[in-house]
Amino acid sequence: MHFYSGFSLRNESGCFAPWLKEDAYTVAGFSYGAIKALEFAMKSSQRIERLQLFSPAYFCNKTEAFRKLQLKAYRRNSTAYLSRFIESCFAPYPVKNVETADDGIGALETLLYYPWSESLLLTLRERGVRIEVYLGEKDAVIDSEAARHYFVPYATVYTIKNANHFLGEEYE
Repeated sequence: MHFYSGFSLRNESGCFAPWLKEDAYTVAGFSYGAIKALEFAMKSSQRIERLQLFSPAYFCNKTEAFRKLQLKAYRRNSTAYLSRFIESCFAPYPVKNVETADDGIGALETLLYYPWSESLLLTLRERGVRIEVYLGEKDAVIDSEAARHYFVPYATVYTIKNANHFLGEEYE
């Protein structure tokens, strides 16, 4: 199994253990890593049966002003930006410990401007790849409803009630 980490994250695949199919024919990615997983699946000559996209970084519905604001905040203070980003990933619940590393402005630009391609998703489906998308109902990073609408024609989409960007839930 190939797993691709989210923006400025490392080794978080365990967060997705309830859904992650760990076998030789699965490619998976979380958030920014979902972009990398899709690109790997498209370029790979290896047998791939399943592509799992956990909270894919879907910002196609965001304005240019939003994107520029994100980049400006990162350039101003990347440490503070990444701290707020991690908080958003866990919102509305308490932040949990995750391994981080700054991927840089280029990765953030890719994440914010990635043009999810219907033709790539269709090509993968035609190759027999099962595409699964997992979204958190309470995701504070992406608009999970917009992402759901986008991916439904190409994938099996699961929306996890009360879940955040990490698909975690907190019960009172």
